[in-house]
Parts: sequence; structure tokens; C-alpha cells
Amino acid sequence: MSPGERPLKDAALAAGPRRILGLDLSIRSAWNIWYRNLTWYRKTFVMNILPNFFEPVLYLLGMGIGLGSYLGTRIGDVPYLRYIAPGLVAASAMNGATFHATYNIFVALHFDKTYHGITATPVSIEDVALGELFWGATRSAVYGIAFYVVTIAFGLVGNAASLLCLPVIVLTGFLFGAIGLFFTGTIKVIDLYSFYFTLFLTPLFLFSGIFFPVSALPAWAQTAAWFTPLFHCVELIRGAYAGEVGARWLLHLLWVASASGLFVWIGIRRLRKAFTALN
Repeated sequence: MSPGERPLKDAALAAGPRRILGLDLSIRSAWNIWYRNLTWYRKTFVMNILPNFFEPVLYLLGMGIGLGSYLGTRIGDVPYLRYIAPGLVAASAMNGATFHATYNIFVALHFDKTYHGITATPVSIEDVALGELFWGATRSAVYGIAFYVVTIAFGLVGNAASLLCLPVIVLTGFLFGAIGLFFTGTIKVIDLYSFYFTLFLTPLFLFSGIFFPVSALPAWAQTAAWFTPLFHCVELIRGAYAGEVGARWLLHLLWVASASGLFVWIGIRRLRKAFTALN
């Protein structure tokens, strides 16, 4: 038993599960799943953070400084580098939770049978799923906030309202972690993630307003963007960077919070179903 797993059984016995919206959940047990991941993450911190951290930084340099300088582009009154920075923060948060909620959880569920061992204690699979979502949001916070600091170093943050993007980064992690969890609970073959990344995440990355305004798209595409998660996360973080936090900003926040709650619920249920099918 690893050091991170030692407190699981005793904590679960002390906490006891609670029935929440049809789910057998104990927040304390879920928190201990989070702690287990933290214990392991300390050993692999560098290998985990570098690839996901440098990707948006390279986009910022390549698209913002390279392409932006070549084209001399401004979006409205905003220099192109400053325009894309908030969207890349959102993308960094999205990636932080997504990779954990997809490949990491799939391997733990199907190959390593990690959850079978954990649920041999009074910890339920719902506790495990919620704890994994907590950890996915933590990864989003690490990558998103680190990239936020990079944008400060580039002089792209001009007001204190930008601090509002910090809780939005965490909320973005919950949302994309829950969506990834739902997909993970749905598929039985790991190769299907190529469809998830290529046909879902890549279009979101390209057409959610990171590199150009969604208003430049045809009317039908603008309507479609409203129903996609990354668009609202980008708008929230961009609004915080610009200090434009009004009724429209709150509407985006309501959308993301509602979608997060919905996908957390159905994602946990879906993982429970997948886990039960393996037993």
C-alpha cells in the first residue's frame, strides 16, 4: 500500500457515505482520493507539468509574437498577443483536467485495477470519481495559474480584476474533468480517445474565440459556439483580463457552473456504471 493510500480506509470509516442526488458520496473520502493523487504527483511533478505547461506558452510565442508581429494584427483596440493570452489560459486549464480524466483514469480503471483495490475499503466508486475530479481541477489550477503568471511577466495583465480568472480556471477544470470522466465511463477501448481529442477538443480549441472573435464566424457557427464549453470559459477569462465583469460575464459564469454541475453528476454515474460492469 502506497503512503497516499494508507489513510483511505480509516478516513472512510470515520466519514461514512452520504446519499447525495442518488450518489453514494463522502466528501472526506473523496478528499483522501485527492490526497492520494497529490502524494503520487510529488514524485512525477516535472514529467507531468512540463508538456502541458509549455504547449500554451509556445502558442503564445508562435501565434502572438510570431504571427501577430508579421500581420500587425489588432482585434479591435487590443494587440493580438494580449487578445489570445486569456484564451490560452483557458486552454491550459482545459488540458490540465482533460488528460487526467481521460487516459489516467482509464488506465487506473481498466489496466491497473486501482479502483478495485480502493473500493475494497468503505470508499465507494462515487467517492473515487469525485476525488479524481478534485484532482483534475487541481491540475487545471497548477497549469492555468502558472500560465497566468507567464502572461503577467509578458505585461499582458493590466488590472486587478484579472484575479477573477483564478476561480474560473478551477471551474474550467471541474467542467472539462467531468466531461472527460463521462467519456471515459462510456468507452471500453482506449484508442477511442483519438476521436475525443481530434473531433471534440481540437475544434473547441480552434473555434472558441481563442485566436479570433467568434463573431467572425457565420451566424450558425456563432449559435453553435454558445453551446460549447470552452467558449464560455474563454469569455470569462478574457472579461476578467479586460476588467469587463458585467451581466454578460455573469451569464457565462452561470452557463459554466450549471454545465459543471450537470456533467459532474452524470460523469460520476457513468464511471460507476463502467466500474460495475467490470466486476
